[in-house]
Amino acid sequence: MKYLNQSATAHELDLLFEWIKLPENKKLFSEFVQMHYAITYNMNDPDHKKTLAELLFVIKKEKSLAYRIKNKIGYRYAAAAMIIGLIFSIYLFKDQVFHNRTANKEPIIVNNEINPGINKAILTLDNGSQLTLEKGDTLHTQNAESNGEELIYEAKQKNVGEVAYNYLTIPRGGYFFIKLSDGTKIWLNSDSKLKYPVSFNKGETRKVELVYGEAFFDVSPSTINGDSKFVVINESQEIVVMGTEFNVKAYEDESNIYTTLVEGKVSVNFSNSQQILIPNQQLNYDVETKKSLIKKVDVSNEISWKEGLFNFNGKSLREIMKVLSRWYDIDVVFENEQISDEEFVGSLSKDQNIEDILSSIKNFGIIKEYKIIEKTIILK
Repeated sequence: MKYLNQSATAHELDLLFEWIKLPENKKLFSEFVQMHYAITYNMNDPDHKKTLAELLFVIKKEKSLAYRIKNKIGYRYAAAAMIIGLIFSIYLFKDQVFHNRTANKEPIIVNNEINPGINKAILTLDNGSQLTLEKGDTLHTQNAESNGEELIYEAKQKNVGEVAYNYLTIPRGGYFFIKLSDGTKIWLNSDSKLKYPVSFNKGETRKVELVYGEAFFDVSPSTINGDSKFVVINESQEIVVMGTEFNVKAYEDESNIYTTLVEGKVSVNFSNSQQILIPNQQLNYDVETKKSLIKKVDVSNEISWKEGLFNFNGKSLREIMKVLSRWYDIDVVFENEQISDEEFVGSLSKDQNIEDILSSIKNFGIIKEYKIIEKTIILK
């Protein structure tokens, strides 16, 4: 029962993770979770089969994420991430069942044209021409090709003299993957823009610019790139790496830049200062005050967007709605500003329609009502 009240030690979490590896134990664990929560709180709910199915989907998502990250951040943290995710998600379902029984106001929805984000981007070539990339489209240029879901540059490194740059802009309601000519892989979140060389000069520093937005970098090692460093810059800081994985969040409408290291080592330079990050650390740099703070984080939470999940654990409603506004390309209005600081706990799939997500937030007790008028969300 310790994992239910979050009192289990790291050693006990290790033991539990090893125990549920056996198929028969995994089945027992799943049945226990279902029985203790879904059935207890949903026995008299006429729609209990649907809620149980949704709960099983959440369990599957959380376990899948834990298995994917275990080789990066270790079994202990993977187990902890999975179990804590289960706890939060299941409590969310418990509250949903309770509030669904008591809620009596239906949301107002007028001409809802809101859809989840899709693969789409705008490629700006060095001559200034722009090309639209969307799922199902194909593109072939002198240096790259795309199937509408990713953009792959020709693997080459040579002395080209003056470097030619391309821009990849991800609009609100979009996301995209790009592989640079040196083999570096970059996942770009909604409302982001990246500037990068079409090819790198051999032996010179490999430099790209995250103009704004959020990106996850899996950098090609310097050992296979002539020992050249890889540098990510934006308006307020510079990140120097040698071959690593990290996430940078630097949106124009936020004063904080978050750099989260998953693997390797990076040096973050800003305002005549330098900070070294090690795995599982996040640097929060406030552009306005010029102050910085390093803290230990659960990296799976920070990069869950890349895995198709919204992780809103401990996030305020204002923070949540900023994320949703970019992903669904919507505007948000708070009729009651006091609710903007309320915090939410839970992970939600990015494939859900906006109504399901708003219903989850409502059922959690944070908002009383919401309206959807075309592409504007009004919260009460």
